[in-house]
Amino acid sequence: MLALLLLLPACSPALNWRDVRPVGTALQLQMPCRPNLQARTVSLGGQPVRLQLLVCDADGRTWALATASVAESGAVDAALQALRAAALANIGADASVAISRPLQVPGATPQVAAAHLDARGRLPDGQSVQIQAAVFADGSQVHQATALGPALPAAETRIFFDSLRIVR
Repeated sequence: MLALLLLLPACSPALNWRDVRPVGTALQLQMPCRPNLQARTVSLGGQPVRLQLLVCDADGRTWALATASVAESGAVDAALQALRAAALANIGADASVAISRPLQVPGATPQVAAAHLDARGRLPDGQSVQIQAAVFADGSQVHQATALGPALPAAETRIFFDSLRIVR
């Protein structure tokens, strides 16, 4: 019986994956914890937009999804580029050493600026962190999915980023 009790903590996952469908979007994804909703007005590509942020912390890492609607479809690429730059700036990462790969989320609107980023940097307290971020669009809605932590295990980030899809 004691051996069984000792094995129980190994069976309880640190990450509790769940389907998330942000209100007002056609986006679906999985997050490893229950996200909290925050909202604020920010400037993206020179336009003020209302940014919704779903964020949670699990197993020493932060998982987030930012969503905003831009007024004009012609401003989507600029907004995606602004999201990419902000993700790197938040950790003081040098854009020249960040890895950027093209990205196509199933159902998303193809955009030149859609990308999956991977970079290392530092938090304001000096702690070394890794960030992975996916920026993409659905029409005039722009999205940024982010994983941030001292290290990002490939299996966990794969679940998060591979779950991104636009569903109608």
